[in-house]
Amino acid sequence: MENRRSPHNINSLQVHLVWITKYRYHILQGDIQLRCRDILRQVCNSLDIQIIKGVVSKDHIHLHLSYAPQLSISEMVRRLKGRSSRMLLQEFPELKRRYWGNHFWGIGYGCWSTGHITEDMLEAYLNHHKDQPNSDEDFILE
Repeated sequence: MENRRSPHNINSLQVHLVWITKYRYHILQGDIQLRCRDILRQVCNSLDIQIIKGVVSKDHIHLHLSYAPQLSISEMVRRLKGRSSRMLLQEFPELKRRYWGNHFWGIGYGCWSTGHITEDMLEAYLNHHKDQPNSDEDFILE
């Protein structure tokens, strides 16, 4: 993995993020799932965040990210959830019937520092998640 450079140091932090669709509806399928994956990639690129591994499941998102220490986790999540919600609701009008009030994602998110676990452990966890039933509908983000 390459190190990110800032004017003062050479550092990057890693985090594992998880969040769900509102009401845990299985809505991230087909074109919506593909578009969600693309939007998350675009947001990460715009913020100089590296996606180490990620999964877009039917009703939730898993992301293992590397990011510069200057960026707060709450700001990353705000941008990822905000932009993806806004764009998905604009591009797929059928979602507005189910998600009235323009709230696509559930409130909150799970966040774990990956410094205390190895990348192999996280890789095994995400691969196990991918191999669960209905995993043929999961898309890997890399």
